[in-house]
Amino acid sequence: MPPKISTDQRRARLAVRHHLAAPAASVTDAVAGVVALHATDPATVHLSASARLAGPAVAEVERALYDERSLLRLLGMRRTVFVTDLETAALVQAGCSADILVKQRKLLEQHLGQQGYPENVPEPAAWLKDVEASAEAALRARGSATAQQLSEDEPRLRQQLLMAAGKPYEAIGNVTSRVLFLLAAGGRIARGRPRGGWTSTQYVWQVLDEWVPGGLRAWEPEAARAELARRWLRAYGPAPVTDLRWWTGWTAGQTKKALAALSPVEVDLGGAPGVVLADDVDPVPSPPPWVAFLPALDPTPMGWQDRDWFLGPHRAALFDRSGNVGPTVWASGRVVGGWAQRATGEVVFRLLEDVGAEAAAAIEAAAEKCAAWFGDVRAVPRFRTPLERELAG
Repeated sequence: MPPKISTDQRRARLAVRHHLAAPAASVTDAVAGVVALHATDPATVHLSASARLAGPAVAEVERALYDERSLLRLLGMRRTVFVTDLETAALVQAGCSADILVKQRKLLEQHLGQQGYPENVPEPAAWLKDVEASAEAALRARGSATAQQLSEDEPRLRQQLLMAAGKPYEAIGNVTSRVLFLLAAGGRIARGRPRGGWTSTQYVWQVLDEWVPGGLRAWEPEAARAELARRWLRAYGPAPVTDLRWWTGWTAGQTKKALAALSPVEVDLGGAPGVVLADDVDPVPSPPPWVAFLPALDPTPMGWQDRDWFLGPHRAALFDRSGNVGPTVWASGRVVGGWAQRATGEVVFRLLEDVGAEAAAAIEAAAEKCAAWFGDVRAVPRFRTPLERELAG
């Protein structure tokens, strides 16, 4: 029979490895503990890092991203933007982004040939290849540039598409962002420092092999997927195989091959099958009680597809309809409530279950710390969830 690993043991691993029960020594350690930080919402990067460090870390995160460049913001799993260390970024590029590039280029070629406005683009594959090369050359000549600046240098980036013709949501838009998406997915360009503060979404683009001298390490796709699976299992295991497949966005075949290279151990997760690395079967000590305020899209609640073992009955209040998590309150490995920042800067929360007097007092203190993270900054989550909307007022 496969060895059993309890829910309490899974929560203990989450607490220690995600640096929630005790702070990480550095921003890089905090990021490595969860493999990658979600970066679709720029505030998440800073708040997720700060939740895993002794104090607010905006300056430290910016130093790692833009000065030391030991962290990189890149397009990765499930067509989502993440922040990772450079070693993990190379794995994501070869093991996930390259496949996304193929699919998205084919889709854009199809749209150019069928939905071009005011007319279709003849030979869209050749046209797109040439525009990509021209846009990259323009960026290399400038050193850095916004999307608008690049479209001035390469006017074909303003080519328009007519999407959903005849539908109530019909729209006309240019291909600028989609071409830059392809260049980013191909590891040719990267998002540099934003224009504005740490909540800004207006990035300046850089040529990747200049932003990271020499570029990222080259990996064979299958080897990259195996190593990425190993890192995910170290951070999120034991877990069902379906969780790994969901997190990476891989096919069933790709997931099976990646795991075969690791020879993980099959385990019983309270009646459900799971896998764990062969050297990670033994129990880990449970940490002292802890609490945490995690931001919307934090990598811990977004790390698994099956979340019942830490989320309980609170999904409807804390997730939107697309599966994006809002701000959550944690106590010793369980989600026990949600929180929001009001326009005044006050951080308010609601507990969704009884946590006891000691944990409740710790959560009150954590709310004050969370408000200090923001200081004078106000940040509305990009994806609003029911409880966050209600609390924000």
